[in-house]
Amino acid sequence: MLFKILILLVFFAVMVAIGIYCRKNATDVNGFVLGGRSVGPWLTAFAYGTSYFSAVIFIGYAGQFGWKYGIASTWIGLGNAFIGSLMAWAILGRRTRIMTQHLNSATMPEFFGRRFDSKALKIAASIIVFIFLIPYTASLYNGLSRLFEMAFNIDYTVCVVVMAVLTGIYVIAGGYMATAINDFIQGLIMLVGIVVIIAAVLMSKGGFMAAYEGLAAIDAGASAMPGAFASFFGPDPLNLLGVVILTSLGTWGLPQMVQKFYAIKSEQAIKKGTIISTIFALIVAGGCYFLGGFGRLFSDQIDIAANGYDSVIPTMLSGLPDILIAITVVLVLSASMSTLSSLVMASSSTLTLDLIKDHIVKNMSEKKQVFIMRILVVVFIVISSVIAIVQYKSSVTFIAQLMGVSWGALAGAFLAPFLYGLYMKRTSKVSVWVSFIFGAGIMVLNLLFRSSFPTLLQSPINCGAFAMLAGLIIVPVVSFFTRKPDATLVDSCFACYEEKVLVSAKRALSDKEN
Repeated sequence: MLFKILILLVFFAVMVAIGIYCRKNATDVNGFVLGGRSVGPWLTAFAYGTSYFSAVIFIGYAGQFGWKYGIASTWIGLGNAFIGSLMAWAILGRRTRIMTQHLNSATMPEFFGRRFDSKALKIAASIIVFIFLIPYTASLYNGLSRLFEMAFNIDYTVCVVVMAVLTGIYVIAGGYMATAINDFIQGLIMLVGIVVIIAAVLMSKGGFMAAYEGLAAIDAGASAMPGAFASFFGPDPLNLLGVVILTSLGTWGLPQMVQKFYAIKSEQAIKKGTIISTIFALIVAGGCYFLGGFGRLFSDQIDIAANGYDSVIPTMLSGLPDILIAITVVLVLSASMSTLSSLVMASSSTLTLDLIKDHIVKNMSEKKQVFIMRILVVVFIVISSVIAIVQYKSSVTFIAQLMGVSWGALAGAFLAPFLYGLYMKRTSKVSVWVSFIFGAGIMVLNLLFRSSFPTLLQSPINCGAFAMLAGLIIVPVVSFFTRKPDATLVDSCFACYEEKVLVSAKRALSDKEN
């Protein structure tokens, strides 16, 4: 126990020290929100990856989908790596970095406002972010409860408060740069931790081949396929595809993910960051879901009906040596704190720059904007902590359902208009409104009237995947049938991609001169 506590104390001390060290980089809005747009590829790639993968993934999703789909759940991790990381960086990275700097936008709502010359769009986007990021933030704490009770026998409320306070300290002190540096350290812990834990769990079942054979021998129940949990696509390929789409394509429309591209240093850094981010996701996400795929081997110790899917991974880890449990605790803490810091930064900056500034408070100075963002970081952390504690103590199922809807609503509303806004000049303001209303609206309706939806779409995951894919069709179709955007505005926005670069060159002799 002493060893576990010492590891945690060292971890917390390093996080806080980095926050204090980065204070000098957080004196203005550009520095506090974007790190001065000078963050290198390693820090940005790790910030992207650690914001992507939290305790929700490691404890919740890996346990739930590993239990449902067996080793085929590894496809989710592969989708996260190649669609959620590689393709996201390749397709969005460069254009996002160039256009957001050209439009002087620091948040996704601000991008919509400037790209489509609409204050109303900016306000609507910021309201959607505010409504759906808070329950998503609260969900980060859920994966910690069973793990901390297993390792330390500490009350869940204490875990939530400690994590919230420490995250708040380094975000408030150092802003985005402190978050990025801490994300890098937390990412290294996650990389090492997941590899060690997978090896230890598989060895406890006799090694990979013995564990795989044991998984193949388990009856899949409703599935007629023998050895379904050890098969290539598992017992339910269609619903597995829905999870892959939601968790992979969804990152393209999440404000806290896309904002990482705003802050990266240069185009060259984007190329390096693409490779680093993909490898990180391959190891962490692929590893998490691969590990979860063996959860059924521990079915004699797990009661899903009584304890839920969140009990799968902690049960798998409960028999490991103390040092590995300590590594696991730090791993999950790292994943949760990095995602929490990213979410509260996105929420506070959006509310300050897109709602309060110029609309509620006129002529806000840089100093005042940074001050308000710091206050809002505290507000968001407190609200999300209270929601998490209330939900845990009283088992309020409505809050838990709302958390599941958040990802689909955000990505469903923002993915298509953001993507087309970067690439397609014809994208109209009306099409963006339709995407906002459809994406957020269908997820709210799914939450309230789930039983009225078609069977396939009653799952929030499948409904979220549908909202994102539908948006990719809705935006170009609506744009085609609505009034073209102002040509001058569009040409001004896209001029950043057409800047001429002069290079020096030696005079070459022609064939005639030779």
